[in-house]
Amino acid sequence: MTSTATRPGAPGGPRPPAGPGPQPPAAGNEPQGGRERTGIAGLLDLPATAVRGIIRSSATTPGRLSVIAVGLVLLILVTGVVATVSVQGKKNTINDLIDQREPLAAAAQQVYRSLSDADATSASAFLSTGTEPPALRQRYEQDVAEAGAALAKSASDSAGVANAAAQVNILSQQVPVYTGLVETARANNRQGFPAGASYLREASELMRVKILPAAQDLYRIDTDRLSAEQDEANGFPWWTLLLVLLSLAALVVTQVYLTRKTNRVLNVGLVVATGAVVLGLLWSSVGLIVQSVLVDSGQSSGSHQVDVLVRTRIAALQARADETLTLVARGDGATYEQDFQGLAAQLVGKDGKSGLLGEAQGLAAGGGPSQQVDAAIRDADAWLTAHTQVRLLDDGGEYQAAVDNAVDATKPDGAAGAFGRLDGNLVSAITVGRQGFLDETRGADRALTALAPGLAVLAVVAAAGATIGIRERLREYR
Repeated sequence: MTSTATRPGAPGGPRPPAGPGPQPPAAGNEPQGGRERTGIAGLLDLPATAVRGIIRSSATTPGRLSVIAVGLVLLILVTGVVATVSVQGKKNTINDLIDQREPLAAAAQQVYRSLSDADATSASAFLSTGTEPPALRQRYEQDVAEAGAALAKSASDSAGVANAAAQVNILSQQVPVYTGLVETARANNRQGFPAGASYLREASELMRVKILPAAQDLYRIDTDRLSAEQDEANGFPWWTLLLVLLSLAALVVTQVYLTRKTNRVLNVGLVVATGAVVLGLLWSSVGLIVQSVLVDSGQSSGSHQVDVLVRTRIAALQARADETLTLVARGDGATYEQDFQGLAAQLVGKDGKSGLLGEAQGLAAGGGPSQQVDAAIRDADAWLTAHTQVRLLDDGGEYQAAVDNAVDATKPDGAAGAFGRLDGNLVSAITVGRQGFLDETRGADRALTALAPGLAVLAVVAAAGATIGIRERLREYR
């Protein structure tokens, strides 16, 4: 008998016959859809993956509500941040106007005014017979000291403005030269040397050709910067308004959508969110309108009015210097008299009722420094009348009588007394105008009190209301 040996099979049953079967895929032949992208390629693919996930999620009502909730919250929070930053920026600008920009503009004005007054005062003191009047000497020294202090203040803010720094440099170099020439003129005059008049005329020429133009440019630069910040504070936040309106529209559309889906008229959370946005819109609108009106008022009846008054006073001071230098020149002062007539036309116009004083009167009509300006107009008329008398006396050969009429402040109808009253009223008007600017601008700052943090809080309330409102609807699908 023949037997056949068989090989033991695998436990549990016979071994299946050998044959071809499925083989593992060869390297490099994996299915494309099953491979995960890693590294930079994976990072670049994340936005597309997120978009596909959002699209798949929005195919269902719960997913669509979740997408709406996230979009609403982000829009409301972005609107709140932009509104808060915008309002706080306006408040910072207004504070800068009060604390820095206006004082610096006033310092530049002081440089210009003090140097002009120093030139006029030195000429008046030179004409005085006998010992130089202590009051005039004290006024001259005070003018020089005030100009130096104001110039130092202006220089502290000129580093980033090349043109302003250039004017400060000119003034810093030339003012000591001017004061040196004046002292030389005084020394020669005390000893009776005729060269004193030449030195004084040289000093005045330096003042007019180099120093005052530099002071005027510095003053104009600082005034323009003040005006630019006022315009910035008055700017309307259009982008913020657009975001607020977009947020309101999104909230309304969402409530209409939920009403149609759920047959519920009101969603408390979304109503709260809408109320918060509307309250923020109304609060900011009122605050910004009041702020804008007050800043504009501070500009028109404050800083602009002060600018006109400062230019008026400077023209008067320069004309006063011309009046006295004409006498110092002793028959050779036709150029100074011609300058005087031009400056007089700037002050009161060719008709005697317009010019810078007429403009200042129009700006001050009904309030502000109206009384001071009206008095200054009367004083200017009296001064010009007295000047005519001075010229008649000088041209008629009565030199000493002309000098007395020009520099003796005790004469009620003299040029010195009339000019002194004019200058005093202009100084008072400038002070009133500056105070008006500060009052209006401080009022604008108060109009924005708590608005920036209030808008931030309302934005958080609106975002929370939108989240809660939509979350309640999402719970109905669980």
